[in-house]
Amino acid sequence: MNGPDPLHTLTRYKAWANALIYGALAELPEAELTRPRQILFGNMLRTLNHVYLMDVAWKAHLEGVPHGMTTRNPESSPPFAQVRQAQQDIDAWYQAYADALQDGAGDEIVEFAFIGGGAGAMRRRDIVLHVVNHGTYHRGHVAAMMYQVPCFPPASDLPVYLAQAGAAR
Repeated sequence: MNGPDPLHTLTRYKAWANALIYGALAELPEAELTRPRQILFGNMLRTLNHVYLMDVAWKAHLEGVPHGMTTRNPESSPPFAQVRQAQQDIDAWYQAYADALQDGAGDEIVEFAFIGGGAGAMRRRDIVLHVVNHGTYHRGHVAAMMYQVPCFPPASDLPVYLAQAGAAR
């Protein structure tokens, strides 16, 4: 393959997009982050916390260790600043993980148990891809909630990242 592995690019994209959305949300009053919204997770902060916790669960699967979670949707969330820092830390972990995956290792099958029950098995590279996609999906939810404030979410599409990352080279 020519150029960087797609997981290298995608994990950096995820960290960049998360930094943008968290930066924009940091400008809002805390009450807006926890204001009840018509969405599964109830508000922006719980949605962000869900993304982080699922990143933790998939990290545990990749490491072959238990994560101890019994729900994908806890009723409460740590404060915004704590979730933001935790997300930055796990984004850095996923970047390092993607960088360290050697050619054949990405195809290795990881067996795990879903939080809601049942057995699963995925290739390592597909787990990382899922983590990236999952974060993108829920950033879209957060962006939709931001319009309700009203405020405008930052443009965090992959082409925007690639253009900015290309300019930085």
